[in-house]
Amino acid sequence: MHLRSQAIVLSVRAHGEHGAVVRALTPDDGVQPGYVRGGHSRRLRPVLQPANVVLGEWRSRTDDVLAGLTVELIHSRAPLYAEPLAAAALDWATALTAAALPEGQAYPRLHGALDGLLGAIEAAPGARGWAAALARYEMGMLAELGFGLDLSACAATGNTDDLAFVSPKSGAAVSRAAAVGYEARLLPYPGFLRDGGTGAWDDILAGLRLTGYFLERDLLHGRAADALAARERLIDRIARAAT
Repeated sequence: MHLRSQAIVLSVRAHGEHGAVVRALTPDDGVQPGYVRGGHSRRLRPVLQPANVVLGEWRSRTDDVLAGLTVELIHSRAPLYAEPLAAAALDWATALTAAALPEGQAYPRLHGALDGLLGAIEAAPGARGWAAALARYEMGMLAELGFGLDLSACAATGNTDDLAFVSPKSGAAVSRAAAVGYEARLLPYPGFLRDGGTGAWDDILAGLRLTGYFLERDLLHGRAADALAARERLIDRIARAAT
């Protein structure tokens, strides 16, 4: 096995006294794990920061053993970890991707979306500049992994107009008229997820509640407790920034 590719670092786990097992997302070969000798050294720790872009080279004699990995830094986002809100966003975006995606399967759209999201966080560390993009990334993650919501028409009437809610049971859209009397049992479906744009703060928080509900129920249920904890910390920080 020999693979050379640009990749986004997703997670780093200590292995032995000085090494590290790194998982990184490549454009064409999906998530690839590898063992980096000296990965916890002073020289390599800044390179292996999650969200950094590296040029990775994976080598192994057989496909059933963990590949050795060498890395060269292409682009560092490490300075963003000095900003608590931006750091929380980077932690969650990379942790979600590492926890949700199977190894070795290509997801080029998700790679492009993650790179775009991380770039937006870098360009505007304040949540107003990227929170809507985060909700769209989470929605895209659900769709790519087979848990996409049915938001094309109202589940009750079949109408495509004024879709304002989502059923937490079926994941299907519900129009405002059909939801009368049942609003408290439904999840709001903010317009920015449907029409684009950034949305008001209330809409952004509603969008993140919507995606978070289905991420926890369908994709991360019973596992990835650390990833979900990272998301809770992030949502708390975004809510404080919105006030």
